[in-house]
Amino acid sequence: MNICTAAAKLTRALTEKKWDALVIGGGHNGLTAAAYLARSGLSVAVLERRHVIGGAAVTEELIPGFKFSRCSYLQSLLRPAVIKELELARHGMKLLKRSPSSFTPCLDGRYLLLGPDKELNYSEISKFSKRDAEAYPRYENLLENFCKFMDPLLDSSPPEKLQEVSSFNTRMKDNLQKSIFWANLLQRAVGMGQKDLLDFVDLLLSPASKTDVLKATLATDAVIGTTGNSSTPGSGYVLLHHVMGETDGDRGIWSYVEGGMGSVSLAISNAAKEAGATIITEAEVSQLMIEDSSRVSGVLLADGTQVCSSVVLSNATPYKTFMEFVPHNVLPDDFLGAVKNSDYSSATTKINLAVDKLPQFQCCKLNGSGAGPQHMGTIHIGSESHSVEKLLSITSFPESCTWRWKGRRDDCGSHIEYSFSDSISMEEIDSACQDSVNGMPSRRPIIEMTIPSALDKTISPPGKHVINLFIQYTPYKPSDGSWEDPEYRVSGFLLYIQISSIIGYDMLTPPDLEREIGLTGGNLFHGAMGLDSLFLMRPVKGWSNYRTPLKVGSDVAYHNHHYEPLPETLRLFSLGSKQKVVFLIGRLKKWKKESAFFKKANKCSDIEVKYTDTPL
Repeated sequence: MNICTAAAKLTRALTEKKWDALVIGGGHNGLTAAAYLARSGLSVAVLERRHVIGGAAVTEELIPGFKFSRCSYLQSLLRPAVIKELELARHGMKLLKRSPSSFTPCLDGRYLLLGPDKELNYSEISKFSKRDAEAYPRYENLLENFCKFMDPLLDSSPPEKLQEVSSFNTRMKDNLQKSIFWANLLQRAVGMGQKDLLDFVDLLLSPASKTDVLKATLATDAVIGTTGNSSTPGSGYVLLHHVMGETDGDRGIWSYVEGGMGSVSLAISNAAKEAGATIITEAEVSQLMIEDSSRVSGVLLADGTQVCSSVVLSNATPYKTFMEFVPHNVLPDDFLGAVKNSDYSSATTKINLAVDKLPQFQCCKLNGSGAGPQHMGTIHIGSESHSVEKLLSITSFPESCTWRWKGRRDDCGSHIEYSFSDSISMEEIDSACQDSVNGMPSRRPIIEMTIPSALDKTISPPGKHVINLFIQYTPYKPSDGSWEDPEYRVSGFLLYIQISSIIGYDMLTPPDLEREIGLTGGNLFHGAMGLDSLFLMRPVKGWSNYRTPLKVGSDVAYHNHHYEPLPETLRLFSLGSKQKVVFLIGRLKKWKKESAFFKKANKCSDIEVKYTDTPL
């Protein structure tokens, strides 16, 4: 079958029927929503703009033999319920735990390794401070208790007010559910005790500022992916966000995924397709189709194809969904204003390298030339200009680019090792951030390096490696140039790394992340993670329950509020059919079947009721 015939067949499959649900975007959240909906018996189609699924959780072989996790590069925050219920291990997802999980090299010859091994942590931290070594377990226990407090919130729909006119019974039921939610939250708060609760509030509202190598290493989790520094109020929540996840039940453990992060999306897509979902790539949505009554009836593709559906879910950012997909003069002005003024700023650049050997660190050469514990986890890198002797021009890049690295040659002049001039410090984080605030790429960027090929042998040829560099801070619109200029792209990064073994590279600045991956402003989180834009305030005040001001397409719709493994995605929808109502019952199946409400619904000829044991 040629390409044209295949494309025509897919177009016919999309247009020949009205779908129960369409999902805009084939990122891992959209794919998860599709899998759950398909498992409940609905006809579901996922429409992905790019040639490959996964969104930011994607693997691409841009250089022959080397598979890059282009954006997301570690797994931890995917909810355990999703992994279990969709049987992602059976569908091909294999997690590779990292131990140690963190390595910080220092200019004075010392280094710091951290991980799940408590004895290793004590031994390593003791090299810098016995007092910190003794306090560190208490710090970890405190964060774990905070995570346990937050856990139920991650699997719950926010207790948002009802947006539509409702009956007395509906309002009473809604008030009861909200009361139960807040009562449970209060009970957990009381269980924490006053001291821990105050410490928790202090973490959320206070800066994550620390002072030494250990604390600066930990503080990078408080600024990663943001435009703030370690002194920014609320950075403590970002720190907490990055320790909320887990791997196989182990709290705070981040893992590589065999085959790259795209393997996560692939496993979810396999689960979705097994359940009957249809996934189509190179199907760019240009606009939602909305009737005069402001009811969604489907989507319009970029090629003019109309696809009809009863439900539309958007896996795109709120800005792209409401400012670009929804026609003008449909949404309320206050809602549009809130979406438009949301913070999507980003100061992150991701660089993926294909290299022909492992980096070696001057302060730590464990395990010879092979992969040692220093290569397994996240490598925290800072820099100081006084240690750089001269520039080295790397000529193995495409002719259109000239990448210059600061470094030193060895005695023979024929071989350059990787080396890093200093550990990260609080002052460097603040200084790097200030450069970006002033409109300049950080002169001494904060770098988190990972080498997934040290554990995953499937993503690079034997003896060669893939290196990920997560770099901060890089403004979206630099004041001294443009990311569209190839020379400027590389001159903005006089990175303090000596590398002569680069085979090729991939670089994604904030505008690249927006253009290629669809992340508004290049923001990794679909919007800033400040306390003013979380929970009941996300994506905007008054609409935190994943519905929209667009009208539902029927008089009655039900979704199980008591069990939502993926709340950010599953409830961003509108029903477009006036003639059919689909009830998703979840675990309350028996009670709902016996209720007078559903008995009455079953008597209506224009209503279809679908029961499912699958929690949604």
